[in-house]
Amino acid sequence: MRLAQKTALITGGNSGIGLATAKMFAAEGARVAITGRDRRKLDEAAALIGPGTVAIQADVTDIEALERGISEAAKELGRFDIVFANAGIGGPTPLGQTTLAQFDQIIRTNLTAVFFTVQAALPHLSDHGSVILNGSVHAVLGLPHSAGYAATKAGVRAMTRNFATDLAPRGIRVNQVTPGATRTPIWDNRAPTAAEYAALEATYARAIPFGRFGEADELAQAVLFLASDESRYVTGSEIVVDGGTTGAPGGAPVYRG
Repeated sequence: MRLAQKTALITGGNSGIGLATAKMFAAEGARVAITGRDRRKLDEAAALIGPGTVAIQADVTDIEALERGISEAAKELGRFDIVFANAGIGGPTPLGQTTLAQFDQIIRTNLTAVFFTVQAALPHLSDHGSVILNGSVHAVLGLPHSAGYAATKAGVRAMTRNFATDLAPRGIRVNQVTPGATRTPIWDNRAPTAAEYAALEATYARAIPFGRFGEADELAQAVLFLASDESRYVTGSEIVVDGGTTGAPGGAPVYRG
């Protein structure tokens, strides 16, 4: 098992990429703590992840609650070998139509909370451990109506490299997984029905060289590599899992006719 005897903290571990990663970590031998806002979803996720899962109810935008939750998880697990700062939200921020409250919510969830997740976990993080941040291709794509979300993910991209510098003396590696369009609940508000979701994916897939959305498990595989000892000499790096969207855009169906 690739994570035998290791412990992991995953924020937003009750759905999407976080849940897929938590299940994969547990299958590879890790003891896992997850955070989330909804008690019912947390309990359902914990049952899927397996026995011994620590489910902590905490809103990452409430920094005091987040810090208490991480301390509680550390009491249950001892120390963390792996921290996956995964929790995040989407949402449009069109120029000229966005309120301060909308913008602030995205910043607090996707950027501020990432910083304070790592800071709160740090006293409980083992030397030579692994910190993984969840980024997005939005940091470089320049898509319309996405300035707030893109800004947070560009900030995460910068923090990955800065954290790697800060934690190098302890041998702690800090890396980032960067998803492209992925099948997760983050799309639910935009496409609440199956037909709307299929139409949304068909539209986006024209700009993806592999012609489809990614699966949460495909992202989790990249996170697993960064969490395992197989990446013990990798830090300050980014694994892009986007079906070629940013690396080989010319291969997308929209350019192939």
